[in-house]
Amino acid sequence: MKVGDTHSYSYRFSQDDVRTFAELTGDDNPLHLDPEFAATTPFKKPIMHGMLSASVFARVFGRDFGGSGGVHLSQMLEFVRPMYPDTDYEARFECRSIDTHRHTAEITCSVIDPATGKVTLRGTGVVFHKEMFV
Repeated sequence: MKVGDTHSYSYRFSQDDVRTFAELTGDDNPLHLDPEFAATTPFKKPIMHGMLSASVFARVFGRDFGGSGGVHLSQMLEFVRPMYPDTDYEARFECRSIDTHRHTAEITCSVIDPATGKVTLRGTGVVFHKEMFV
């Protein structure tokens, strides 16, 4: 990997995935699980948990962008727009800087709703890989 390299990853989570995430984390907020409750909110329907939405970053950093074995050290996140189950999204990544001494890279991350072209989630992550930046 070098500064300026990019990667993209398309994904979607189902409402069943949202239910499983709620069970695993204990976050059973009705905004994620109850269509009747969600209909009374500005979102009008259940939205995904923010951390579920961003969980694909771990996959990309751990195996796809920079090679297998990356360790996700930190992540700054900004949840810009709601994300909905059963909707396609595209996560985009760009290597912004590399510290060869520490074997880390700073990578910007954004999630785009391809139907609207709007950013739903953005942030910056730091990834460590002992063999990535020699």
